[in-house]
Amino acid sequence: MKPLRTKRHGLLRQSLCALLVIAAVFGCSRTPAPDPPSSTDFTPVKFADPPGVHNLLRLTDRLYSGSSPEGDAGFQSLRDLGIKTVISVDGAKPDVATAKRFGLRYVHLPIGYNGVPRETAVRIARAVRDLPGPAYIHCHHGTHRGPSAAAAALRCLDDRCPASAAMDILRTAGTDPKYKGLFASVESSAAATPAEWDRAGQDFPETAPVPDLARLMAGIDERWDRLKLVRAAGWKAVPDHPDVDPTHEALQLMEHFFEVSRLNDPERPDKEFRQMLADAEASAADLEKALRASPPRADTAAAAYARSSSLCAKCHERYRDK
Repeated sequence: MKPLRTKRHGLLRQSLCALLVIAAVFGCSRTPAPDPPSSTDFTPVKFADPPGVHNLLRLTDRLYSGSSPEGDAGFQSLRDLGIKTVISVDGAKPDVATAKRFGLRYVHLPIGYNGVPRETAVRIARAVRDLPGPAYIHCHHGTHRGPSAAAAALRCLDDRCPASAAMDILRTAGTDPKYKGLFASVESSAAATPAEWDRAGQDFPETAPVPDLARLMAGIDERWDRLKLVRAAGWKAVPDHPDVDPTHEALQLMEHFFEVSRLNDPERPDKEFRQMLADAEASAADLEKALRASPPRADTAAAAYARSSSLCAKCHERYRDK
């Protein structure tokens, strides 16, 4: 009888192995849902700004948001924080080379101010889930798109995070309520389904293609940040920022406005938009001339800066902030 038992056991083992293979083959098409974090405390924590990082916010132990890291100091601060993966939702090209020098992985999944698309939210959530953590999600200033993307991703990852907690994340970050699309997409976000996890895939690009308009607008934002430093320094060279040349920044601002006006953008065909660009370009040219004078004409520079800034705000209200 012993040989019979051995044969029977062998057949059982073969059947079990066959079932395991079938389960593996048919189960591989589905991505398992994430294990929820142990904590249900979704209270955001606002940090004092470390070197090179602004508006730093902790959503959970594995998820942070803030501004674009500035140079070596910014990436060093992220590494000191324990960050392993940096996710940019900004239109500007990420500084992948510097991130790599500090041992950080970059992912680029840009969004606009009109909201966090559901598919993008799930892709961001999957990057947070699958890549080494903690993860740091940033836009340019870390106030609007970055925390919104982080909050939407958090709700995709954990169905215990209520809309009220997600809204509190945006309020703590200082997200402006005028960006109704950002608030709406975060409020309506929910735990991702198995099918959504599958569609999100594992494509986590270091840099993503960005429309020309978004790319140029990101450049304009950068010019404004530098010109704010020039204004604070009395329209002169900035002592702590030798890389900021006042006249060059004003010239670059003017050139960016000009390049936007050259775009054949079907979404912005109206005359009002074109006129705003022309007026902003002229104001930037006046600013450049005032700064190039010796000594710089501070009053003229301030007036030109204010005009151009007012036009940007008007354009944002009319087109971007909806």
